Amino acid sequence: MAGGIGAKQVDVTWATEESGLLCAISVKTINWRDGTTKNYQKNLTNRRSDLLIESVTLHRRFPYAVLFGLFFLNSGAQHDGTEQRRSTWGNAHPRLKLFTGRNDPAGRDEQFERLYIILVDASPFHATAKAFEVGDPDHQVTFESIVDQLIRQVAERNPDFYEYEDGKLIRVRS
Repeated sequence: MAGGIGAKQVDVTWATEESGLLCAISVKTINWRDGTTKNYQKNLTNRRSDLLIESVTLHRRFPYAVLFGLFFLNSGAQHDGTEQRRSTWGNAHPRLKLFTGRNDPAGRDEQFERLYIILVDASPFHATAKAFEVGDPDHQVTFESIVDQLIRQVAERNPDFYEYEDGKLIRVRS
């Protein structure tokens, strides 16, 4: 996808010829403990930088685009803290909070409209995933609500072309 400061590959995009980029979803992961520290924090700073570059690049070229970020963390990240350091889970929320909550197309380029942390337990016999909006680690959200929020924001940013109705994006007929 062409961006404002260079091309950027993003995991999921929806663009039209008439509107350009309508929405994008960026997926980032940290799945493995660092061999030395035994925690998941080693690449937290790198993933944050990746999110920053994606958001700035896309919002500069497409200020009305709705950008969502999904940051998948191994569920062990909730419990890898020590006496000297909070858990990766505890550190991720405040470190990523600055990059979420862009509600206006004229808002900060570095912010995603919404950014979520998803805790994944991918054990072979029972996999689970729990989603939380960045900055609110005490309130789990459903994946349906994440998709619903994305659809609502696309409709709000593109009222000449789309409306939100009963959880669906409906094309406006002129």
